[in-house]
Amino acid sequence: MPPTRRLLAFIGIGLVVGFMSGLFGVGGGVLIVPALVLLLRFEQKVATGTSLLAVAPIAVVGTIAYGVEGHIDWTVSLFLAIGMVVGGVLGSWLLVRIRTVVLAWAFVAVLIATAVRMFLADPARGTVHVVDAAEVVVLIAIGVLVGVLSGLLGVGGGIVIVPTLVVLFGLDDLFAKGASLVALLPNSVIASILNLRRRNGDLAAAIAIGLAGAATAWPGMLLAEFLEPRIASMLFGAFLLAIAAQLAVRTWRRSQRRPGAAG
Repeated sequence: MPPTRRLLAFIGIGLVVGFMSGLFGVGGGVLIVPALVLLLRFEQKVATGTSLLAVAPIAVVGTIAYGVEGHIDWTVSLFLAIGMVVGGVLGSWLLVRIRTVVLAWAFVAVLIATAVRMFLADPARGTVHVVDAAEVVVLIAIGVLVGVLSGLLGVGGGIVIVPTLVVLFGLDDLFAKGASLVALLPNSVIASILNLRRRNGDLAAAIAIGLAGAATAWPGMLLAEFLEPRIASMLFGAFLLAIAAQLAVRTWRRSQRRPGAAG
């Protein structure tokens, strides 16, 4: 692909991913990696490294957007972030020790069940949630789980955090999305620093995608604010189904390439 078309492809990916990040409160890695692999023929490891670099500026702008509009519960976000940092380390350690293919299929089933639950949910707006001591433990545990899944499967934490906060905690859907983006920040920044040091990823591609995504993250948040909670919940459910389908195809292809492999 000519350099100009390649650059335009990066910008196009970033514009879409940034908007979806602002709309759904996700980092965007679950969209960037398959786009780079399928559309631009990136090798999987390079695509993952590039994605982690690109997600950081998108998550920063998304966090600022939700924060300025007052849609962030900093207590919820903090304990989720603590759990995610621990879970990310644990996920990396487990990566070579468990069958990730089996885990991936289980996670696909969970995503489908969660999507159905989001179709049925009717989240409230403007509700105030006070976190008690027991919920602090639950939030940290959710963060650990999300961090582990991210390390093992390369999935974004937002697709777990947002529905969990909406369904289990009854949190305002906008606050759930804001908390998700805040919780993703530490991992995205740490991962970016590590990948820069290891030169893992295409830096030029990451910059183009990240800057383009940063430009559309705020408009995505504004649309999330405008949508009725019921409609927003159904759209998130559809988004989860799309991610489940993508992960299922990726897992099936991996198992076909490596029959009998442990991961």
